[in-house]
Amino acid sequence: MGEKTRQEALSIFLKRKRALISPQSAGFPMGSRRRTPGLRREEVAQLANVSTTWYTWLEQGRDIKVSSGVLDSVSSALQLTEDERTYLFNLALDTNAKLLQKKTVQTRISPSLETILKVLNYCPAVVTDRYCQIVGWNRAAAYVFLDFEKIPMEQRNLIRLLFTRKELKTLAVNWEHFVRGFLAIFRVYYGRYVEDDWYKQFIDNMSLLHPEFQSLWQQSEVNTAPDVLIEFRHSKAGKMEFNLTSLDVQGNDDLRLSVYTPVPETSTEKKLRELMH
Repeated sequence: MGEKTRQEALSIFLKRKRALISPQSAGFPMGSRRRTPGLRREEVAQLANVSTTWYTWLEQGRDIKVSSGVLDSVSSALQLTEDERTYLFNLALDTNAKLLQKKTVQTRISPSLETILKVLNYCPAVVTDRYCQIVGWNRAAAYVFLDFEKIPMEQRNLIRLLFTRKELKTLAVNWEHFVRGFLAIFRVYYGRYVEDDWYKQFIDNMSLLHPEFQSLWQQSEVNTAPDVLIEFRHSKAGKMEFNLTSLDVQGNDDLRLSVYTPVPETSTEKKLRELMH
């Protein structure tokens, strides 16, 4: 099942990225006979200097021989970002299959990370693992988002909560933009550990229960650390503006620290102080 899932993910990703490239931007005439948006397979093959048959087989997720050099050429042809390139390499070369066997999921955070969370008094902060399970948070996060302590541990999945909890769906002014950032991070882990059947089960379940998830997930965005401005409409504090910074925690536990810093020259920090006291 894991190998099939990896090949399907590769196929979906390549088709999506090909469809997003305009022929003009790649140096091809638009023409009048194009029935679908984006580049044709033979055009990607031409840009990558590979045969159309070979690229077609790659996009179909067939079991073919792939080298790093050829993948670099395909990455350039599809105008991939560095994060998207890494995602492609993970899927096409299966670089993390052995790594997955050695890794266990860290459910507790270190004392030093606990201290960091506490020091960030008026910056809501959340720590998640490679499944986007919430494994740590600070007091400010409990006031702005949810009191995660009241949610059973097995239900503290950040992606699931964003789609199921009304408090979170109404919090962000642009909820879709807010969710897309986390899904882009989630896809980084998915590409890294696609052999883990948990991801397929989770994605299938979310797609079945939440059509919005399926629509956003199919956009195939990949980003290790989106740095975005978020505007909240808090039920008690009103308008609050934060800069979201997402950081990998150094080590081998695949933990990520997401910190919301109040935007300077706004009343956000003042409102947060009043909310917490």
